[in-house]
Amino acid sequence: MTAERLEDLLRPLAPQVLGALMRRYGQFEGCEDAVQEALLAAAVQWPQEGVPDNPYGWLVTVATRRFTDWVRSEAARRRREDAELLATPPSMFVAAPADQPPADGHDDTLTLLFLCCHPSLSPASQVALTLRAVGGLTTAEIAHAFFVPEATMAQRISRAKRTVREAGGRFALPPPEERADRLKAVLHVLYLMFNEGYTTSSGDALQRPDLTAEALRLTRLLHRLLPDEHEAAGLLALMLLTEARRDARTGDDGSLIPLEEQDRGRWDRELIAEGVDLVSATLARTRALGPFQLQAAIAAVHDEAASVEETDWPQILALYELLERVAPNPMVTLNKAVAVAMVHGAQAGLRIVDELEADDRMARHHRLHAVRAHLLERAGRPREAREAFRAAARLATNLPEQRYLRLRAATLSSDSADG
Repeated sequence: MTAERLEDLLRPLAPQVLGALMRRYGQFEGCEDAVQEALLAAAVQWPQEGVPDNPYGWLVTVATRRFTDWVRSEAARRRREDAELLATPPSMFVAAPADQPPADGHDDTLTLLFLCCHPSLSPASQVALTLRAVGGLTTAEIAHAFFVPEATMAQRISRAKRTVREAGGRFALPPPEERADRLKAVLHVLYLMFNEGYTTSSGDALQRPDLTAEALRLTRLLHRLLPDEHEAAGLLALMLLTEARRDARTGDDGSLIPLEEQDRGRWDRELIAEGVDLVSATLARTRALGPFQLQAAIAAVHDEAASVEETDWPQILALYELLERVAPNPMVTLNKAVAVAMVHGAQAGLRIVDELEADDRMARHHRLHAVRAHLLERAGRPREAREAFRAAARLATNLPEQRYLRLRAATLSSDSADG
């Protein structure tokens, strides 16, 4: 069995097995650790001994044994025993959870997503906990994805689980009056996960395909579980339409290729068709458009254009103006500045960028300077553009982005005069 096939088998099982233990014992920390140990045991044993006839039952059995060991260890350490748990013979712990996933089609993934996105956690902790508990990734894999030592990530995950427990987090869907806000948190976490994989915040690679694939898988699951939630559909469409361009974003040497220079023949037309169909359907069903639906609509306009010149920039500008009203955000305004420049000229776009410099959230963000550089170059002001590219490169933390920005600065002759 290949590592990839084993991973494809184990990841969907992880939340199902954790759900089985949580429904029986309700202790998130112990149950989640036990499932991780069971997944690791499977990763070691199955390639050598073969996949068992009932992978789910095997994982539940091993995880339950690990959980009972954890309970006994905790009881000994605290010098007291939980009479209800420890009075039960060990064999009963193995048999208690079902050997098969619930026959009624019940899926615990949504409940786990809500639990991992508990409002008491920071967004970074929500992402880490979701990747581990729902995605089935090991602590080492998550640490690698975020370029931190494994020990640091282990502490972060441990603190997150403890925080959820102390905040009274339960393995149950939140009450109806809280679900809308909690769903927003879940969508935000999946969005952050995808973005980190699509353009890593640091390191020598532009993207992490494994992270985008996991975010896409979980968002597909969320859409399947909540088919009437328009923003979940919008987020899935946005991911599909963005992921469709992934192979064209880098050269053979890993260098960044900007959108306007990409070979659109390398874009994944199946993903584009799926994304366009999904966003068209959700836009037709709702009047109150959400930010993910609008971003997906913008991505669809880009993906359906045969070239940069054939892109419907007035439509993109109209969508950004609507998005800015629905979800005001300086990054949305910065993206709108590009659309304004394409419709009304570079100078009009630069005026918006100038206004954004007063925003402390943007002043030291490399994208502000990168957009300014591109617009200055379009405006025929190469000397200023070169300095803006250099400023953007100094602030960028992703190496391929740094190299691209430095290269753009180097291509602008130092002897060029402003136009």
